[in-house]
Amino acid sequence: MIRNEFESKRTTKIVEINTDLVVAGGGLSGVCAAIVAARQGRKVVLIQDRPVLGGNASSEVRLWALGTTSHMGNNNRWSREGGVINEILLENLKRNKEGNAIIFDTVLLEKVLEEENITLLLNTALYELEKESDRKIKSIVAFCSQNSTTYKVHAPFYCDASGDGIMGFLAGASFRMGAEDAEEFDEGFAPNVEDYGELLGHSIYFSTKDVGKPVKYTPPSYAIKNAAELPRIKNYKFGDQGCRLWWVEHGGRLDTIHQSEDIKLELWKVIYGIWDYVKNSGNFPEAENLTLEWVGTVPGKRESRRFNGDFMLSQRDIVEQRDHYDRVLCGGWAMDLHPGDGVYSKHSSCSQWHSKGVYSIPYRCLYSKDLDNLFIAGRIISATHVAYGSSRIMLTCAMTGQVAGMATDICLKNGYTTRQLSEEKNIRELQVALNKKGQSIPRLDWHDEKDLIHKATVEASSELSLSAFNPGNEWQSLNFSTAQLLPLKQGVNYEFKMKVRSKETTNLEVQLKCSSSSKHFTPEVIWQKEIYKLEGGEQEVVFKMDKPLDRDQYAYVAYMQNEDVDILLSEERITGIMTVQNKINRAVSNYGKQEPPQGIGIDAFEFWTPERRPGGKNLAMNIMPAIEAFGVCNVSNEEVRPLSTGDVNGWVAKMEDEQPTITISWNEDQQISRLQLSFDPDYDHSMECNHMEHPESEVPFVVNDYQVFDGDGKEIYLKQGNFQAINEIAFNEVVKTKQIRIVFNKKITTVPVALFKVAVYE
Repeated sequence: MIRNEFESKRTTKIVEINTDLVVAGGGLSGVCAAIVAARQGRKVVLIQDRPVLGGNASSEVRLWALGTTSHMGNNNRWSREGGVINEILLENLKRNKEGNAIIFDTVLLEKVLEEENITLLLNTALYELEKESDRKIKSIVAFCSQNSTTYKVHAPFYCDASGDGIMGFLAGASFRMGAEDAEEFDEGFAPNVEDYGELLGHSIYFSTKDVGKPVKYTPPSYAIKNAAELPRIKNYKFGDQGCRLWWVEHGGRLDTIHQSEDIKLELWKVIYGIWDYVKNSGNFPEAENLTLEWVGTVPGKRESRRFNGDFMLSQRDIVEQRDHYDRVLCGGWAMDLHPGDGVYSKHSSCSQWHSKGVYSIPYRCLYSKDLDNLFIAGRIISATHVAYGSSRIMLTCAMTGQVAGMATDICLKNGYTTRQLSEEKNIRELQVALNKKGQSIPRLDWHDEKDLIHKATVEASSELSLSAFNPGNEWQSLNFSTAQLLPLKQGVNYEFKMKVRSKETTNLEVQLKCSSSSKHFTPEVIWQKEIYKLEGGEQEVVFKMDKPLDRDQYAYVAYMQNEDVDILLSEERITGIMTVQNKINRAVSNYGKQEPPQGIGIDAFEFWTPERRPGGKNLAMNIMPAIEAFGVCNVSNEEVRPLSTGDVNGWVAKMEDEQPTITISWNEDQQISRLQLSFDPDYDHSMECNHMEHPESEVPFVVNDYQVFDGDGKEIYLKQGNFQAINEIAFNEVVKTKQIRIVFNKKITTVPVALFKVAVYE
């Protein structure tokens, strides 16, 4: 029993914590920052002002997480984000291929709770901080509304991943909010502020349920009465729910921080008004049995503050894919701006312009230029409004968190400030550390000197020599131009033999397409084209190159649109090989070709994009000479995905090899404490975390089962049921041996075993 007499004043319970890193914000960027730092042995306090993790990807908002692959709607091949966020997405795929937002909450929470070095404070809002000097934060103060406890947390480093930048704001860091003039950064896409607005608004989603019997709906009195007159109501398609309602947006003309509650209330008025229109206008009789099952209570916020780093990302960095010396992650979503008036705007719901390939983001964008111990992560990084239109996307934000977590460890180890780490003599350590964990920084040559595989001999039981995709039983109509994307060698005149079926006498055009630059996959060059006269029925088309490519690269053997022609498909799928189509994806403003207005500094080009499985099958063709790009030598380089330079970067065994083996040998005994294997998680498949269902719970290219043996034939490790891209194997005792042998078990008849990399460490 507790009895307290009257007191003139009381204070809440106060808990003080000393740690290495304080992360404000439990969205994907904050979660990744905390996990990466914790796995490096650093103590982390993760502060989240909501009851669940995930931010806009959580069950409170239910926005699917997207990034460089852009719903598989751009030319950024094999570009999905790596590292911890890829681990999280693969875990979610395994448990939640149906896209249940509640399950994704549990995946995120589990990942955080499994890290002993993370102290998680949910429902805890940071509201005050103390500074040691103008340039250094000393501690923060946060309050948990659920346990009535005030936390005072001290740390040498801080990461603001809060979305609105509350930590940076309280610390006095300089920031921007709104759109720059076109002249300031030479940005032709910069909006006319008076007409278009200068901030992106908030959105709220809803979900419905068919209960099998008629359901009446009476809207609340505050619901708008004129939903039928909304300029954007034409966007509504019956059955749309969740993320497909992104266009229900408001607030771009308001203060998206201090008026956020006002914006939410207006969005509720709109949502309930739209549902009134759907249920009661008579225009949607098929909605009779639907009930409104869920409406978001937290708006998905797109834009507020952007903090100033030592570099500010801008439009030209994205369009030209500039490679900065301190690049630490990639982006690839379109520059995606929305009119400030949102759902009430006369303008198109969004304006999206894509770059030809992925671009890099410098480390100098990820810390405050005004403070020595503040990292900035997520959507608040140093970028112009136009560049922010791309960098704000959630999986890109997650990678900024990975940088902050790893940078914290390196700064603590070396005694650096955030800025000192950006120096050319120091940044390499961060880049190598990130790439070792799967970050895949664009076009960065790096070498891990600690990897013992570099002084070993590596052999394999077999290596794929790709001379054919064996035919299946399925034909595909050329309703869209379709291409086989292949890694071709400089100086070789290839020949491609393809079986086709024609309904009548017609002409079929075949093109060999390639990129003008080694930086991207966009096929804007027609290297060669031929026209073949077809008769009705089945026949072979043989396309012979009459001049070889002038450099190694991925090229497109493209069978151009002709609805009277079918092409034969193969059931075989191979790492580093895919088909693409010149197809429309309106969800990301892909209409087959990007044709921007003159003078805005955006390139015009075609889109050639993959289909989701079970579609996207390879073309049944013969290739002469065979493509020799899958050798075991690839596992000792540093790359873990195919590149536009024509490098598959993966070892692929022969299709018939049921237990492929890699043998790593040294001239003398090595002291081995751990291995790292990097498998192929299909970096081209968009791993939307909720709403969208995926075709399988495991990526077909990832090897499930394998064994590791030492030089005496003793099994030293057994893995069963793997579905992750990166496997880190730490031996209980140091293994002394001259040889490591890894035996893989093939799981799918039509998919050969593949591996991107093996790393071996003392």
